Amino acid sequence: MSDFAAVEVDGLVKDFKGSIRGKRVRAVDGVSLRIEPGEVYGLIGPNGSGKSTTMKAVLGLLKPTGGRCAVFGRDSSKVDSRSEVGFLPEAPYFYRHLSGRETVNFFGKLCGMRGRVLRDRVDDLLELVGLWEARDRRLRGYSKGMLQRVGLAQALVQDPSLVVLDEPTAGVDPAGSREIRDLIFGLKERGKTVFLCSHLLEQVQEVCDRVGIISGGRLVNEGSLDELLAVENEVELVLRDAPPELLEQIGALVRVTHGAEMVSAGRARTTLEGVFLRETGGES
Repeated sequence: MSDFAAVEVDGLVKDFKGSIRGKRVRAVDGVSLRIEPGEVYGLIGPNGSGKSTTMKAVLGLLKPTGGRCAVFGRDSSKVDSRSEVGFLPEAPYFYRHLSGRETVNFFGKLCGMRGRVLRDRVDDLLELVGLWEARDRRLRGYSKGMLQRVGLAQALVQDPSLVVLDEPTAGVDPAGSREIRDLIFGLKERGKTVFLCSHLLEQVQEVCDRVGIISGGRLVNEGSLDELLAVENEVELVLRDAPPELLEQIGALVRVTHGAEMVSAGRARTTLEGVFLRETGGES
């Protein structure tokens, strides 16, 4: 599967029937993107921008009006494309009378797992997501953060190569959000591909290798964080052990004197929030 992109979206178009005289509403308009195996890719955009629609098309949950989506080279409209995919929706539904262990076990059986293999996998995942001590507690007693973590465990139960996360920290407190961030880092270390939608720009900036910004159904910018956060026509210099005399001269001329060491030079950086607001028409 390494010869294929983990996710490939080519000219995706999705129209929905509107509420006024059957007029069609275009939610996604010609979006193309590519996610390589082992990459953490973040898709961000305002509410109603088309990011969740794009994600659902990749998962095969929505049929495109135009264009195509593929997962590891398999058309997303085909059932076999989902064998390598784990999905955590924004608001996962669980049976609250089940325990954490029973919940993950249930989803494992849905994936065709049985016996010792399933039992060991469930135990390993509950340990991984930090729910081992609460494994036999009913989900009705779980916090929002714990529910998101059990949701992540069920998404990983069949050991997928691609993990799709839709707002994984929605409604989670800062401590829970940090735990989920660390779990995403862990997935990356294990070679998993992560496709992430989130409105928490700081979190996206921390965990993602590349980011796409979608607005009005169109992908308005995309690139690595270094590319997106670089400020055009501005240069940033990082100096080590620079004496005050040299700092006073920087406005006119920068040169290495008196033992100063130039560590790096490049375009000054902004924040992901600044890029997001610029590309989506907000105020920076």
